[in-house]
Amino acid sequence: MTSAAAATAARPTPASARLPSLTGLRWIAALLVFGFHAGTMRIIAEPDYKAVVDALFTLGLSGVQFFFILSGFVLVWSARVGDSRRTFWRRRVAKIYPNHLVLWGAALLVAWWFADPVLPAVALENLLLLQAWDPRPGWFYSINTVSWSLSCEFFFYLCLPLALPLLRRARPKLLWVLIVALPLLILALWPAQHLVPEASRWWFTQIFPPVRSLEFWMGAVAAELMRRGLWRGPGLTAASVIFLATWVAAAEWIRAELWTTLLAVAYLLVITAAADADVRGKRSPWRSRPVVWLGEVSFAFYLVHVLVMTSVLRWSGDWGTGFQGWRGPVAVLGFLLVNLVLAGLLHRFVETPMMRRLAPRRPALQVAVPQQRTASIEVNGREDRTADGVGTQAQAGEAAVGDVEQASGRSTYVDSR
Repeated sequence: MTSAAAATAARPTPASARLPSLTGLRWIAALLVFGFHAGTMRIIAEPDYKAVVDALFTLGLSGVQFFFILSGFVLVWSARVGDSRRTFWRRRVAKIYPNHLVLWGAALLVAWWFADPVLPAVALENLLLLQAWDPRPGWFYSINTVSWSLSCEFFFYLCLPLALPLLRRARPKLLWVLIVALPLLILALWPAQHLVPEASRWWFTQIFPPVRSLEFWMGAVAAELMRRGLWRGPGLTAASVIFLATWVAAAEWIRAELWTTLLAVAYLLVITAAADADVRGKRSPWRSRPVVWLGEVSFAFYLVHVLVMTSVLRWSGDWGTGFQGWRGPVAVLGFLLVNLVLAGLLHRFVETPMMRRLAPRRPALQVAVPQQRTASIEVNGREDRTADGVGTQAQAGEAAVGDVEQASGRSTYVDSR
């Protein structure tokens, strides 16, 4: 093989590549969010045990950053020429709305069971995924609290087809400027929050869709650079070490306004390194079948976990007090398993079949890829279940808060959110 041919083979093959490692990594992000909520809900009453959970998951809420960055990365990576805006938007709605609707209804049933008052306007706002735009306390976290992130994702989905032609035409220098500028803008949000009323500052920095879109666009720009073969970043091992060092330092010594930026950068490095490992056939611990399956169900897991835990704690009378002694850690493990089972059922019987039924079919467009199995990738936020080495665009899928597609009769699952 000539050096030119080798260079061509080494370059990523956009849209035809599947990225199973990104699906596997989604589970780690979902687990971080679960651990954070398990700690803040005070499920564990024993101080020593709780301290361990707090030490491990104190920054777990940043897992949502990972979802947003991954969403931007996979959707740009897997975007194909010829897809209309309407097709894109329909596919995204088909991917995330059925799960959302089921959990919305379940949350209303729980509210009825506990005789919790629910304003019709709040229920409607959540049903339409508009709650992230509402700064009123108790509104953006209402009904199924975690669905605020879907409200943000809907905004990202609306914007991407409008911005993608500009991204495709952007010069490399501009893309690199954006990669540097976007994390700095995230950092600048902390002094900027003083421009809004104090009661709305958490909403402004953590919920407001245009603000959270900065993370989405980080992933989108990085994907465009990698799509062109221009991305330069550390390998998966080095990126993982950088992330772990950043996590430890942020948890122990770094103020919140700085660690949010640093972790966003660390997540981006891990995502791009994992994608590159899949493209080039390098080793990745996130590509195994069990880990990929966990990544597939991570979207459903994310949607069910808070509702399940709060409902059980209220029913048992342990809300706000937690479980004493060894019962606390056992309860957390039990919640993890129960949520995983429910997520698997939701993924199997709602998410996948509804995506097949509602999403428009993509024509099977064959794309040339290197003969080596190493060039196969799985594009996902969740995954493509076809596991042999050569992929097609139809198999590539997409990802955002998750995507399931049918390609050649197989289930292509990609996630992002």
